[in-house]
Amino acid sequence: MKELGLGKWILPQPPDKKEYVRIPKMGRTIPFGYKDDDEEGWLAPIPIELEFLEKAKIFLKQYSMRQVAAWLSTQTGRQISHVGLAKRIKHEQSHKRKASTYRKLTERYEKALKKAEEYEERTGTAQDSGYFHSGKYRDTRESFSRSTIE
Repeated sequence: MKELGLGKWILPQPPDKKEYVRIPKMGRTIPFGYKDDDEEGWLAPIPIELEFLEKAKIFLKQYSMRQVAAWLSTQTGRQISHVGLAKRIKHEQSHKRKASTYRKLTERYEKALKKAEEYEERTGTAQDSGYFHSGKYRDTRESFSRSTIE
């Protein structure tokens, strides 16, 4: 049989480490995985704690909240109670749901604007109302495009 010289195909590899960002300080309590930053009002991430927190979320499918909190405390050297861990995970899930909802609303908003624009062009009322040629529309459109980029 004839051998085909296809060569090697190497799939792109995911980055080894996640990049964590600073978060604004919201209250007195500093969340697990963060510490006070040099700059006032900001918290700096502690990558090792955040990586163990990700593993802890996986372990919660098998073990109790108390067991995972004890494991997390011994691994990182920073104390966290089972209640604190539950709050942290609940808070994170809440933020993910909010972000998802806002993304969906943004998509709907963009579709509605396009439909309204098409309708006004088709009916010839675009010149009468002038909304799509106004500064308010342009400002809204620019803020929308900035928010989807970020």
